[in-house]
Amino acid sequence: MLSRQINGYKKGLKMLVILNVFVDQKKGDKVVKELSKLPEIKDIYEVVGECDLIALASVNDMGEFREFLKNKALSIKGVKSAVTMVVSHIYKKDGKTTYE
Repeated sequence: MLSRQINGYKKGLKMLVILNVFVDQKKGDKVVKELSKLPEIKDIYEVVGECDLIALASVNDMGEFREFLKNKALSIKGVKSAVTMVVSHIYKKDGKTTYE
C-alpha cells in the first residue's frame, strides 16, 4: 500500500496532512481565523478530546510541509503546539470507497 501512495506523490499528487492543534483558549477564535487564511488548510474542525482543533492541510511535498508547519501554522499566536500525521492512503472519501 505504501509504495502505491509514494508513487502517487511522484506523479504530482498532493500530500494530505492531519494537524491536531493545541490552542490557548483565550485566543481560539483568532487561531481559527488565521488558520482559515492559509491556502494549505482545507478543513478545520473544533473537537472535544486531547486537542482543540483538527486541521487538514494539502501540500506538495515534505519540504513544503516542513516550511508550512514551521513558518505558518506554528507561528500563529495562540497555537501552543501541533501533532501532525501524513496520510499514506485514503480508503474512503466523501462517502466513496477508494480501495480496489
